[in-house]
Amino acid sequence: MTGAPTTRPWALGDLEQVVALEAALFGAEAWGAEAWTALVDGPGRRASVAVLDGDVVGHALTGGMGDFAELLRLGVRPDHQRRGVASLLLSSALADVRADGAERVLLEVSAVNAPAVVFYARHGFERIDVRPRYYRDGSDAWVLQRHLAGEDR
Repeated sequence: MTGAPTTRPWALGDLEQVVALEAALFGAEAWGAEAWTALVDGPGRRASVAVLDGDVVGHALTGGMGDFAELLRLGVRPDHQRRGVASLLLSSALADVRADGAERVLLEVSAVNAPAVVFYARHGFERIDVRPRYYRDGSDAWVLQRHLAGEDR
């Protein structure tokens, strides 16, 4: 491994690696190739990947809707977790949606995914709602929000 990961917009050539990453991270909740491409192509969507030595080590997908955006997906390859890749992807995604005019960002995270809950809290997200038994495993989804208003554009 050389250097540090960088982010760039997602490209169709990344599909195989993104789908493999989805399967490794999300199991039954993973998005396959057809779902990923359909979601990426939706209105107001921005997808990015973190790349290191030519390999996709993480991905993010946002959807903008006027003054707010959703972080639809954020994932990092297990062997690159806790190395700043998720923070890099989140920072890039937040800059993109801020540039598109979003004043706040929403996301859903499993209440039992303690590392993700801590990660998002560390990045300024606060819980605003709970969706009981939202995920296939029966866990609740916490709806988190971060205000972007007042941050540098």
